[in-house]
Amino acid sequence: MKPLRFHPDVSVDVKGAYEWYEERSIGLGYRFISQLEHSYEAISYFPQMWSPFEHGFHRYVLPHFPFSVIYKETHDAIFVLAVMHNSRKPGYWKERL
Repeated sequence: MKPLRFHPDVSVDVKGAYEWYEERSIGLGYRFISQLEHSYEAISYFPQMWSPFEHGFHRYVLPHFPFSVIYKETHDAIFVLAVMHNSRKPGYWKERL
């Protein structure tokens, strides 16, 4: 298992999605966070399992939510660049490279 390191703007991605879901239905934001935490655990154990994406990154698509975790494995950690909505501005994360 490798530790995860996060781009500082990942917290903005997550907070925005959480608030949007929680406004729609109380508890839905928590379900989103729960699936996101599960994705982080899975990625830390099996980083090469998910499809290669762009610029050497991989993409873990969340089940039940239209979001993906964009990450890259390094020699000592896994760098999470974005928690990206799959259809709203899908390439915005490239500005973080």
